[in-house]
Amino acid sequence: MKKKIILLAVCGITSTAGAQTMYDALTFSENTYYGTARSTAMGNAFTALGGDLGGISINPAGSAVANYSQITITPSLNIAVSTAQGTKWNGEANGFERRMKNSSTRFTLPNIGFTLNYDTHRTSGVTGISVGFMVNGTGYFNDNMIARGTNANTSFMGALAYNTSGWDVGELTMSDAYNSSNAPWESIAGWEAGLISLYGPSDSEYIGTSENYYIDKDNNYIIRQAGTLDQNYGRQQSGSKYDYLINLGLNFSDRFYFGVNLGITSLNYAYRDWITEIAQDPSLFQITYLNEDNTESVTNFTDMNFSYRYNASGVGVYGKFGFIARPFAGLRIGGAIQTPTSTVIKEFWSYSAASYYTDSQYNASSDSPEGQYRYRVISPFRFNVGLAYTFGNFGLISADYEMCDYSGMRLKETETNDNSYYDDGVNADIREYMGASHMFRAGLEIKPAAAFAIRAGYTLTTSPERYYENDVRQPVKANRNSFSAGLGFSSSGSFFADLAFRATKYADEYIYPYSDYILGEDYFPSPEILNRKWMYDVMLTIGFRF
Repeated sequence: MKKKIILLAVCGITSTAGAQTMYDALTFSENTYYGTARSTAMGNAFTALGGDLGGISINPAGSAVANYSQITITPSLNIAVSTAQGTKWNGEANGFERRMKNSSTRFTLPNIGFTLNYDTHRTSGVTGISVGFMVNGTGYFNDNMIARGTNANTSFMGALAYNTSGWDVGELTMSDAYNSSNAPWESIAGWEAGLISLYGPSDSEYIGTSENYYIDKDNNYIIRQAGTLDQNYGRQQSGSKYDYLINLGLNFSDRFYFGVNLGITSLNYAYRDWITEIAQDPSLFQITYLNEDNTESVTNFTDMNFSYRYNASGVGVYGKFGFIARPFAGLRIGGAIQTPTSTVIKEFWSYSAASYYTDSQYNASSDSPEGQYRYRVISPFRFNVGLAYTFGNFGLISADYEMCDYSGMRLKETETNDNSYYDDGVNADIREYMGASHMFRAGLEIKPAAAFAIRAGYTLTTSPERYYENDVRQPVKANRNSFSAGLGFSSSGSFFADLAFRATKYADEYIYPYSDYILGEDYFPSPEILNRKWMYDVMLTIGFRF
């Protein structure tokens, strides 16, 4: 039996509040250090080194090591490459079976800044003072993932109908529904765009436009997909995270260095995902409309689209303190600690949807208003320690360890002191499913000639996510690995230049375009997409010492 869709009036829409998750807090709290081409080429293993403006993000004492002033700028290309394909179920393709490779290239500026060095002309105590201002990148959001395939068993529209069931249709059709109703925005958008409709005698049971139903001998409604759909799913991310640093460094007799940063974090993040479903044979997707005069009209579904947009910006503040010691010639020991960062996030989101038919008079679309919300993220403190050894003028090796316990993240209200909503929800999830992330960095520099340097580095970052197996809390094995290399040139005058290349391999990611909804004895899973991502950075630093 073909479903009947009752034509109802669509009223105006406004906004409502969103819902934050622990992954929002993690996105805005994690650091992926950039800086100069030299620091990046050496894996950012700069806790015990210093003398580089990129390394000052890692250890503020680094500015005091250099006995000169300097200015640098670092333009860069950031390239993200994603390869996506649906996984199999019971050995068979289950949607999005085509292997798709896409890339996104952005111009970035991971470093710009200066330090000024002052010689006190003392032979002991504070022999040098440095002050500086710099902007260093601590994260780039860059992604352009697309997955494609066919599906004869499940659809986004079917999942949306299942997830909307239980909401009275009045919640979807009331005046000013986005502002007045408690129903999810995606359900309201889907209803207005004709992606779902009522079936049977209930006012709260929905069926997807891609589905048909029949009534079995026990008077149960049996819902099945009407035919095969071509499905396309895409996700795009862009944005950046920068630290604006005001730095003070003190040199104590060229044996001990101390530094402090006042850090201002600035971030912007844009996310969009979308899905389209296209009927391979529209004649199988017959739709019968019940008009207001009780006559029936018949058309056929051809295709639909649904998209979600999210944008966030934020500004935060923190302090960082560090030291570097030289107990004897060649050996350097360093450490730094960063206070928790308090960042105010302002976010915006919206939905849009549309459906199309062989008779275009039944085409429908919906664009939600732009919702907005403000809240505060408290990112936890972090610390790092490092060792380095210099081999005269020939070269050096360096190694760092950094730790940040993300179970200490907290979301708070910005306007009131009542945080019970977050404490009972997302903050509880953070405590339960987040833990410490460990970062190991190593760097090498060789100088075959006084003016030239060859560099290499490696960074391993472990995942802070946790899961439970047999009631035992376990870390998620989703490490991120970065491999880097570079070259350096230093003239006999003040000019110097560095070049770096870094390749970062992200952990395998499993994406679910829509939730499971065919459950019970007839269980059939919704598609799962495996996404494998690499990020590449090509950086050039130009600088002058004086």
